[in-house]
Amino acid sequence: MTNLSKESLRISEIFYSLQGEARESGLPTVFVRLTGCPLRCTYCDSEYAFYGGERMTLEQILQQVQSHPARHVCVTGGEPLAQPNCLPLLEALCDAGYSVSLETSGAMPVDQVDPRVSRVVDLKTPASGEQHRNRMENMQVLTRDDQIKFVICDRGDYEWARFTLDQYNLPERVGEVLFSPSYEQLPARQLAEWVLADGLPVRMQMQLHKLLWGDIPGV
Repeated sequence: MTNLSKESLRISEIFYSLQGEARESGLPTVFVRLTGCPLRCTYCDSEYAFYGGERMTLEQILQQVQSHPARHVCVTGGEPLAQPNCLPLLEALCDAGYSVSLETSGAMPVDQVDPRVSRVVDLKTPASGEQHRNRMENMQVLTRDDQIKFVICDRGDYEWARFTLDQYNLPERVGEVLFSPSYEQLPARQLAEWVLADGLPVRMQMQLHKLLWGDIPGV
């Protein structure tokens, strides 16, 4: 059994807001953002989480989460799975009765994540500069409880994502396939028109938190 008072993680921030993306978009959520990431995507919006942060025990993290009224928790980063103790944190949140999602890149193995957690896997497109980091073997372990996200920067990204949908039969394998325009890089209307023209079985999304509050931390 995990010792909640001894196991620890480096935490960039814990905050309460509306979920801005994925299946739970618009839902009041507590975000636990872990410090550190081995990737350097061209469009990263959380570079401030690469370094620093505060070392917290799992018990302290749970206490902060419990101070907010939401019943959904999103563990994000950086890349949360870069810290091994992310796995016991996810388990502890589920044991505490929370609905939990994990925002992770396609670069880390996800097979050891607690099955009660919805894994939101952000596959890296060519324009991200990190496509070569994708662990495509992750596709084989995902279920209908999980979600795949593509951040689309240009037409090349769109075509790559469309090919990947078919190659891994993602609409049948996972619960949601999400296409998101890269913020202030690809016009959302352009992506919408591409999706409609091809009749793709995907959910287009925009980052709700940025529409409401702008591109700032802690929202």
